Amino acid sequence: ANLQGTAKQIFYTSMPPGLEAKPRTMRLDIASDSPEAKVFAADINSWDLSDDLKHALIRKGDAFYVVPADGEAPAKLEKPVPLDRWSFNVDPKEEWHQIYRESWRMLRDYFYDPAMHGVDWLAIRQKYEPLVDRVADRSDLSEIMQEMSGELSALHIYVQFGDLRVGPDTIQPSSLGARLEKDATGGWKVEHIFTTDPDYPGETSPLSRPGVDIHDGDVILSINGRPLQTVNHPEELLAQQAGQQVLLEIQPPANAARRSVLVKPLNPEGAKSLRYSEWEYTRRQQTEALGKGEIGYVHLRNMGADSIVQWARDFYPVFNRQGLVIDMRQNQGGNTDSWILSRLMRKAWFHWAPRVGEPYPNMQYAFSGHAVVLCNEWTASDGEAFSEGFRRLGLGKVFGTRTWGGQIWLDSRRWLVDNGMCTAAEMGVFGPEGKWLIEGHGVDPDVVVDNGPHSAFEGRDLQLEAAVKHLQERIAKEPHPVPVVPPHPDKSGR
Repeated sequence: ANLQGTAKQIFYTSMPPGLEAKPRTMRLDIASDSPEAKVFAADINSWDLSDDLKHALIRKGDAFYVVPADGEAPAKLEKPVPLDRWSFNVDPKEEWHQIYRESWRMLRDYFYDPAMHGVDWLAIRQKYEPLVDRVADRSDLSEIMQEMSGELSALHIYVQFGDLRVGPDTIQPSSLGARLEKDATGGWKVEHIFTTDPDYPGETSPLSRPGVDIHDGDVILSINGRPLQTVNHPEELLAQQAGQQVLLEIQPPANAARRSVLVKPLNPEGAKSLRYSEWEYTRRQQTEALGKGEIGYVHLRNMGADSIVQWARDFYPVFNRQGLVIDMRQNQGGNTDSWILSRLMRKAWFHWAPRVGEPYPNMQYAFSGHAVVLCNEWTASDGEAFSEGFRRLGLGKVFGTRTWGGQIWLDSRRWLVDNGMCTAAEMGVFGPEGKWLIEGHGVDPDVVVDNGPHSAFEGRDLQLEAAVKHLQERIAKEPHPVPVVPPHPDKSGR
């Protein structure tokens, strides 16, 4: 990639194998009788040749280096270009106009429909551009860009990032990973510690970590030596404390001796993930209880690289169950639907019968039971593609509510001058019947089941209950047990 050359050398970018690999610049001396590619610069961000082809500019990390193009290989990156005294005069008004026009152009040039859904795109630019003169900061500009891009009536068009203002008084809240309630003593009682899969102790609440030993019903009396009677809520004393050691004074029930423990609170994203993990773990427990050990459960939060890890972690332990619930609710999308669907399409066409142990299938880890998919209004993008593909490929039924409705896919690589982004939905999706799929409507489940507020308040999951009941009916009607090993042949008479 990025092939450039001089009279004597060819330069190109190479990517070594491995997940953690970084690109490197290679140089091939074509003037040599025995040309051999050598590493010119490793672990780089980018590179370029000068106009006269005598020097190469290498960016590594946040530093830039200028080296002779025909110099040593690998090049000695010793003295970075000094950037500390560089400064630029930027007219915000002028830059905002440029960003607005560039966003409009990128949508014009990359939107999947050249006809722009029938919208007069030049008129749209002229409609909103006068408002740019009234912009006071970058967030105002983002709102105008959102209105402009929204005229296309397409999802997967995101206006985000950019040179947004961040005030010096920005405060990051922190969480102890539990629900707290005011106690009569003036402290705060631990009403409920969020629970996660005990097989993964690194995902547990800060209050459940080894050595902390805090339980539901314990009362937190002080944080870092400050009594909780002096504040309205413990969150006031936890601000900016995420990832830092915090000293808690704890009063266990029944007048047991007070003690002090050190914990590390979570940032908002970590706290959200913890609550999500409890929801996921309790869904699995409910499936085990309702399905009486015959039905497995796999939840996928997204369809990125994490989904492959989640699938391997949660599917393979239950691949030989009679039934399987694949929970795509809240799935944020990605691009792994084909890979996961291909796992489900594997069929066992014979079984291995070892002398010791249970028979197992070939294809290995092929699921032979009945499966359903759960989706809801928060199932998005590739989560929707998976749900629709699951049904179209005849793998089972879809339960839940209609999904988000975004199926014009995007490529988030077109950045604006201030590191902002206005993405273009670039690739529409249509079926073999010649109709556009999912976009603007979503995936309609085969069986509509909603989790109403009353049942959810009672702790029930009607969607999951319906899916398990359906699987139990299918299993009773059409069981798929592991075939019995046939009698071994008697060849004594040969």
